[in-house]
Amino acid sequence: MKDKIKKYFKEFILFALVLFIVSNALSYYRSSDLNKNDFDIKSVKLLDDTIYTIVENKPLIIHFWATWCPTCHLEAANIERISKDYEVITIAVQSGTKEEIESYLQKNKLSFKVVNDENAYHSTKFNISVFPTTLIYDSNKNLKFSEVGYTTTAGLYSRMALIK
Repeated sequence: MKDKIKKYFKEFILFALVLFIVSNALSYYRSSDLNKNDFDIKSVKLLDDTIYTIVENKPLIIHFWATWCPTCHLEAANIERISKDYEVITIAVQSGTKEEIESYLQKNKLSFKVVNDENAYHSTKFNISVFPTTLIYDSNKNLKFSEVGYTTTAGLYSRMALIK
């Protein structure tokens, strides 16, 4: 019995390692088409109609997501957590009206800053075609990391620690 457990454990570890490598390779491939330019936006209009000025000299996370995206829904709690400690702007792409997005946020107990990209202006500017996509900029607004697809809270925090 002990040998069987060892065998299954080894298989599980091997599977997890292969899955990790494949998902990172896929993310790397998908991110090759992203706009890699420095972040040049000074302010954005948030869902609550306020104008939010991007804080200078601080790292920044830009997170593209959609209310209709199941992976975005799974990842939302991770973005919520990191938004409590870092500068995070989320962009809801073609996710409906202001009221529909507000309802989604309220239903899912999310409070991060949201830009309604109803006409896909921002997602087009950054060449975003897969959701979720997360861009991480250093304090000089140079792109340091891009993640296409699901990312964990630990993954987000570790990337932020690397750019400090």
